[in-house]
Amino acid sequence: MAKTVIIGAGFSGQYAALILQNALKNVDGDHEITVVNLHPRFTYIPSLIWVGIGQIKPAKAQFELQPVYDRLGIEFIQGRARSIHPDDEYIVVETDDGVSQRVSYDYLLIATGPFLNYAATPGLGPEDGFTQSICTPPHAEQTAANYRILLEKLKKGEKAKVVVGTGHGGCTCQGAGFEFISLLHNDLKDRGLRDRVEMTWLSNEPRAGDFGIDGFETKRGPVIFSSEDMATALFQEYNIHLELQSHVHSIDDKAIHTENADGEFKDIDYDFAMLIPPFRGQPIEYLDKEGNDIKDRMCNPAGFVKVDALYGKKYEDIGCFDWPKTYQSPEYANIYSCGIAFAPPGCTSRPRTTPNGVQLMPAIPRTGYTSELTGKAAALNIVEMIQGREPSHNASLAETPGMCIASLKNSWLRGSAATIGIYPIVRNKAAFPDSGGRDLDLGSVEIGLAGAWLKKGLHHGFLYKLSAKPGWRHIP
Repeated sequence: MAKTVIIGAGFSGQYAALILQNALKNVDGDHEITVVNLHPRFTYIPSLIWVGIGQIKPAKAQFELQPVYDRLGIEFIQGRARSIHPDDEYIVVETDDGVSQRVSYDYLLIATGPFLNYAATPGLGPEDGFTQSICTPPHAEQTAANYRILLEKLKKGEKAKVVVGTGHGGCTCQGAGFEFISLLHNDLKDRGLRDRVEMTWLSNEPRAGDFGIDGFETKRGPVIFSSEDMATALFQEYNIHLELQSHVHSIDDKAIHTENADGEFKDIDYDFAMLIPPFRGQPIEYLDKEGNDIKDRMCNPAGFVKVDALYGKKYEDIGCFDWPKTYQSPEYANIYSCGIAFAPPGCTSRPRTTPNGVQLMPAIPRTGYTSELTGKAAALNIVEMIQGREPSHNASLAETPGMCIASLKNSWLRGSAATIGIYPIVRNKAAFPDSGGRDLDLGSVEIGLAGAWLKKGLHHGFLYKLSAKPGWRHIP
């Protein structure tokens, strides 16, 4: 018998649990799966953009985990993983009532998602700062409430300045901000209030449409069309001012204080701001048999878990073969990590340093479909190890496709979304040396109503699949 513990029930951890449970039905032995998660519900994070402007409630993007696990025979522990003890193969979990329990494992999959590091920028965030967030259900609801207050002021004839984007030079998830500012624009336009609002896109990206993946290109007949073309055209159409290659030093109740790649310091006034925070690994201790801290062996400086990648190279030297494939820890063969929790070997977008020494390093997004791919590979590799075989399942981001549907306007009849497909996610110049590391024939981007339908379809499809409804295994 083998016991697998999965820490985290987001995209990656939840899908890994389902894949593992299904695969182990065909493996001899009475195997156990335990999922540890801080919250009792799965949340479809991409739909929190709609929560943030008050178009849906969080419950529409969630389901309860316990009934799913009861149906599948998976043990569920609601609590926070406080420490991992890889030499003795157990973790310590603290439940809501403050009780700590030891949970042993034969195999461990770390799929914790990110720690939202608002503290990296003074004044950032909805709790101890001045800005809005759409990263959690409570934060998105609070954003919607503050947006309603803004709407009431606009209806009275007041004008306002709105800033959306990233709140630090090391942020990821620019795509979520891109969706949110587009949704705000179109919602204000539908209400007849857009002309009263000055909108600014503030980002650490080296150029518009970079999204932390070094942008993308597609073919339109003989013409090569880039994500920079798409984003720039959209921002121009929406009359959104751009502040790119920018780091946020601090925020007060009136202004966002930034520095850009040219070393210029700017104070951007605002009345309403939604800024994505930088991510860190979850604050989990890693202790050896003697109780010594081994986190520097297990994780990178940001706290993300090291896997089978090649670390320590400069941006210019990182190649497609340096990206992880199996998501297995190099320190302990029975530990894996996936989703946002694993440590990438570096940036895919070119980093910059300001003349004053501030780093602008857009991090690669590892959410949604990408998280599922890495979670599935890790789960199937655990199954192979249980069977006594070497792990062989590969989900290298330099060999897998990327798919995204960016909501621009949420409506069944008048909606719009950008449907984006690229292959591979990380540029693979060994496979595609003549086209910048990607297959341009497999890349696509379309903007229109069909994308809005697909976006809604993904919302319902993911919730259906990840709650293990009948036929879930047949949904990609």
